[in-house]
Amino acid sequence: MQSHSTRRRFLTHTSLGLGALAVNALADPTGANPVAFQAPHFAPTAKRVIYLFMSGGPSQLETFDPKPHLRSLHGTDLPKSVIGKQRLTTMTRGQARLRVAAEQETWGRFGESGQVMNVHWEQLSQLADDLSIVRSMHTEPINHDPAVTFLQTGSPVAGRPCIGSWLSYGLGSANQDLPEFVVLLSGGGQPVPSRYWHNGFLPSRHQGVQFQSQGDPVLFLSNPEGIDRARRGRMVERIAALNRLKQAQIRDPEIEARIDAYQLAYRMQASVPDLMDISRETPRTLSDYGATPGKPSFAANCLLARRLVESGVRLVQLYDRGWDHHSDTTANVRNKIKLVDRPCAALLRDLKQRGLLEDTLVIWGGEFGRTTYGQDRGKTFGRDHHPGCYSIWMAGGGIRGGTHYGKTDDFSYNVAEDPFHVHDLQATMLHCLGIDHERLSYTFKGRDFRLTDVAGRVVHEILR
Repeated sequence: MQSHSTRRRFLTHTSLGLGALAVNALADPTGANPVAFQAPHFAPTAKRVIYLFMSGGPSQLETFDPKPHLRSLHGTDLPKSVIGKQRLTTMTRGQARLRVAAEQETWGRFGESGQVMNVHWEQLSQLADDLSIVRSMHTEPINHDPAVTFLQTGSPVAGRPCIGSWLSYGLGSANQDLPEFVVLLSGGGQPVPSRYWHNGFLPSRHQGVQFQSQGDPVLFLSNPEGIDRARRGRMVERIAALNRLKQAQIRDPEIEARIDAYQLAYRMQASVPDLMDISRETPRTLSDYGATPGKPSFAANCLLARRLVESGVRLVQLYDRGWDHHSDTTANVRNKIKLVDRPCAALLRDLKQRGLLEDTLVIWGGEFGRTTYGQDRGKTFGRDHHPGCYSIWMAGGGIRGGTHYGKTDDFSYNVAEDPFHVHDLQATMLHCLGIDHERLSYTFKGRDFRLTDVAGRVVHEILR
């Protein structure tokens, strides 16, 4: 029979386990409880984050970066000087011509600040003075998976900890009955693998938890038939006792993480079902969000996000799929705006009404933008992936509302003023939470790693 062994197991069973003790001492030299609340580096303006991640890459040209003058150039060749040395995907690299596809939207100025937005943002535009719109976001990967991985972990290569895991590691838990980091999914389209909320090389207690829209909120949360809560509690404690015996022998931090996971799951059996039951909300609140109890949707997830952060979850990340518009971009973007506009606005209003927006950072955006040139797909044009520039917005949690930052060129193809890199977004988000991104690090394989790698700057211009 073939034997399977890990390095940790090998070190445990050789040299009286001294190798494992040495590894564990290096992994956590302080011996501190990584679950406990950790003081931030300085006074934070945000205590929690709701990240509305639009998976697939929303087109900046149809949302927040108007270029109506391009209509006179519609169908003409996009100048090669605009493209420069930027990469093209294999989907359009072989096109005979890269022709300008002008946006067909109506734009308006909203709020006292005069924020420019597509008029199809009927509800969100009413909150323009709470938003900081960034038009100069840019990234490096040109395909979905590495681009999302880069934004979530600071590296396009899978394996590093994600944003939520870094926050859990840096700030600890704000609620002992719920995970620090929760993920909710809606829509269909681009795959969203669980490694986007993985702990990477951080201890596994910092991994995100996906809550399900139907059935058990968390897989296998319910007790099996014939097992009541009291019996489950005794089982959990006895398993913990056995794990503690092993932990006393080898001091493996993953055993502590396993104990915590069992105990957290037991506590979640009592806390999560009621928390996920949005039927407890008033009819007015449900109507404001456009959410229906028992019906999974982005609207329901926005309402759940408010309930979760109100209960002490530090980061709630909503992945809304279906923004990858390679054909009929105009109609598809309008349809997606119609689906997310009302819930996004309701979330901001709800947080503000409850006094939570002041210290809750809300971020909206995807992994990259879309090209100015169109894709040859039938009668209507689509837009390809474009990392060179795109738009996001932020609100609450120390953000200076009613502002815009950055500017693109006349073709919305290159950043013209005030670039805002993915690492800058990560650094700015951490700053709002009271964390110096250069000091939040973890030693792994002899190197100090951080979310922003060796880059990133805090963009103070959008902060209060």
